[in-house]
Amino acid sequence: MAEQERRDAEAGGDATAATHTSNMQRVKVYRLADGGRWDDQGTGHVSIEYIEGSKELGLTVLDEEDNETLLVHNITSDDIYRKQEETIISWRDHEAATDLALSFQEAAGCSYIWEHICGIQRNLHFSNLGALEVGPRQASESLEASRIMHSNDDSFCSANGEFRELPPVELSNLPFILKTVLEGGISDQIRVAELITQDRDFFPKLVDMFRMCEDLENLDDLHMIFKLVKGIILLNSPSIFDKIFSDEFILDIIGALEYILCTDDPEVPRVQRHRAFLKDHVVFKEAIHIENISVVSKIHQTYRIGYLKDVILPRILDDATLASLNNMIHTNNASVISLLKDDALFIRQLFSRMRSSDVSMESKRELVLFLHEFCTLSKSLPLVQQLRLFRDLSGEGVFEIISDLLQSHDRKIVSAGTDILILFLNQDPNLLRSYIVQQEGNSLLGLLVKGMVTDFGEEMHCQFLEILRILMDSFTMSGAHRDVIIEIFYERHLDYLVDVIASSCPPRSISRSTSNSIGAGRNAGGHRIKPEILLNVCELLCFCVVHHPYKIKCNFLMNNAIEKILALTRRREKFLVVAAVRFMRTIISRNDEHLIRHVVKFNLLKPIIDVFVENGDRYNMLHSGVLELLEYIRKENIKTLVIYVTESFWDQLTKFEHFGSIQAFKLKYQQYLESAEPRLSASVPDVRKKAEQRGLEKEEEDYFNKDSDEEDSGSGRRAKLAQNQHSKAKVPNGSEADNVEGTSRPKSAGLVDYDDDDDEDFNPPPKEPSRPSEDDVPLNISTVKRRPVNTMEGKHTDGDGRKRQKIETRISCAKIAVATSTASKHTDLQNKHAPQSPTSSTSSTEANGALRQHDTNSEEHQHSVENAEASWQAGGDCIKDVGSMSTEKAVNTTNPSDSEPYSVR
Repeated sequence: MAEQERRDAEAGGDATAATHTSNMQRVKVYRLADGGRWDDQGTGHVSIEYIEGSKELGLTVLDEEDNETLLVHNITSDDIYRKQEETIISWRDHEAATDLALSFQEAAGCSYIWEHICGIQRNLHFSNLGALEVGPRQASESLEASRIMHSNDDSFCSANGEFRELPPVELSNLPFILKTVLEGGISDQIRVAELITQDRDFFPKLVDMFRMCEDLENLDDLHMIFKLVKGIILLNSPSIFDKIFSDEFILDIIGALEYILCTDDPEVPRVQRHRAFLKDHVVFKEAIHIENISVVSKIHQTYRIGYLKDVILPRILDDATLASLNNMIHTNNASVISLLKDDALFIRQLFSRMRSSDVSMESKRELVLFLHEFCTLSKSLPLVQQLRLFRDLSGEGVFEIISDLLQSHDRKIVSAGTDILILFLNQDPNLLRSYIVQQEGNSLLGLLVKGMVTDFGEEMHCQFLEILRILMDSFTMSGAHRDVIIEIFYERHLDYLVDVIASSCPPRSISRSTSNSIGAGRNAGGHRIKPEILLNVCELLCFCVVHHPYKIKCNFLMNNAIEKILALTRRREKFLVVAAVRFMRTIISRNDEHLIRHVVKFNLLKPIIDVFVENGDRYNMLHSGVLELLEYIRKENIKTLVIYVTESFWDQLTKFEHFGSIQAFKLKYQQYLESAEPRLSASVPDVRKKAEQRGLEKEEEDYFNKDSDEEDSGSGRRAKLAQNQHSKAKVPNGSEADNVEGTSRPKSAGLVDYDDDDDEDFNPPPKEPSRPSEDDVPLNISTVKRRPVNTMEGKHTDGDGRKRQKIETRISCAKIAVATSTASKHTDLQNKHAPQSPTSSTSSTEANGALRQHDTNSEEHQHSVENAEASWQAGGDCIKDVGSMSTEKAVNTTNPSDSEPYSVR
């Protein structure tokens, strides 16, 4: 019974194993159709076995229902297989000219088939049958054997699959070592890198094995060693890199990389000579001797890393390994610069040799190139250490050395000098600015300006332009030297640059077509200026217009430099003509009133319009630039330029009227003309409206005059006389006018002279006087003095009461003047020295003595009374009387220099 149960259990176990194996083998076959859709070809079981009639291994898929063959594929050494996710293997079948894919039911089956495909490819590469034992076994047997082998038979792996140690570095174990390094996941690669680092004999034995194979000329093993070294580098371990790039192993490692296979990189020749190049052609030159041995070792290692990265394995290294190698180079550079900058004796020796006159030109060039590389590599340092280094170099006199370099005739030395200056300016521009401010005579700034117009080569022009831009960038300026450096440039060098442009352009009488034939483009010294130099000078001037608008405006207005720069429109080079248009566009974009008036006064847009018309209908940068300039003027509503361009050049622009921008420009001009007509009509005063307002004032004043029972007959006669005279003084259109000879309006009649003191108790409610409209013109009344009704001695018929009334009026007026004297002190001082109008002086002569004294006081405090309008409205009769006199006088005596007219109350 027990025996029967044991047999049943074994049978059940075998059935379970067979089912599991069958599931691992089970796949779906897909074929890529023409429309990009995967077609299902059927479901079956996959196996790796020899193809019938051939000695090569291949993939075979049999249908699970009728055992018909769904797929037969011959495994090749070409890199056409791809494993997607965990259950799909796809490839491009060149024989069938289509893409095929196997989708596995279980990931274990997919991994197993993938490992066998990779093993077969390695065997095809190495032609070594012992490398991997892959035979024509059924997939079921192979899967079980592989699972048992990986779990129990691997003596170099622990129970959990982790590598315990590497196999010995011997020629017989080379295929297995290669498999261990190349295959496996990320965790396995990290473990292999640790084992290689811990094994001190790994690289010595590998180097010895390489030398033996090279002596025996065993190319198969040499190719295998190449793959092994490449795989070790791709492990991307910094500790491994330190050993590989050491002086002990680097040449042999590079020698192993010479035996590259054509299948790895078809563009590389079969045999390389890297070691011969490094030994015979690469020479380490010391411009100045370096005592520190570690610094020299770091320099050599950095060069070797760069050579391997850029020359030996440029197409093989992946991104992660490239990043690690670049990081090593960056770290080595920082270490070298840090060690050298801390050596004060080394820096002093370097500068001392560069200043020495006994140094040969070749040695000086090497010193300059060393200083240039030293400053360039300093970017590897942290930002704080970079700034400290550049300050130390500045203190040692690096700018004096650069000044000597810029005067050299060797273009390579000049280029190195400009590169060093750019490095300093990018770090701290104020270091160079401080040095230039302290200089006298032929300064470094003058050398830079001169170098900008000197032909050192195409790449040098932009360097000088960039240096001057950074040097005079107002946004980065700070400290005490902010304005000094700009003053130096504008006083000493701006005119020189403008003259370079003017002297390099043909005169007006010469057409641009013949400018080159008669030597145009030469400066005052007879040397031809390249067009690229003129373009850079124009760009610098545009930069100055944007960053120093006030300084360059003064220079342009005084020296008429804009006209000289616009001489570029007479050059044959179209890009220089476009540069001139761009310069004018920059000038106008400042929207400065003085510059715009200068452009109109000297007709500076004429050369721009002329070249635009001459260009015709050709659609190019010149055409677009001028249209954009006109469009900008229109959109910014620069009225002066719109009118100037339309009235001066419309006959020339008529043939371009089919362009929308030209039509819009003309429309803007017409809108300006239409808007000007209503303004002219609005400037004529509405005299009828003023007559109605004055009529209302007359009725109100008549009301007060009528209610006054104590008014004497003399005052009534004066009021009546003033009304009659006022009604007679009419302009032709029926509006009221004021008598120039001193007659007053009815508003002031009867509001001052009262007979008795009893009237002081009468306090009518204050009325709000109506303000005149903005279109009111000033009235031609200099004073509100009434005509004398008695003798010239100043005696009134009303007796002492009238005199006392006048005295009280003056006292109240004086009080108001004292109350407002502080607010109007400054204005009074200005008006005190202003000449009086002839009308005012005439009226003062006709008045009696007491009234003359009162009017003088009122003139001195004219603005004070006007600023105290609220006090007038709240005061009594005297204040009202003074207000009626002072405000009417203020209508004509307002100072023309005041910002706005005073309101008439």
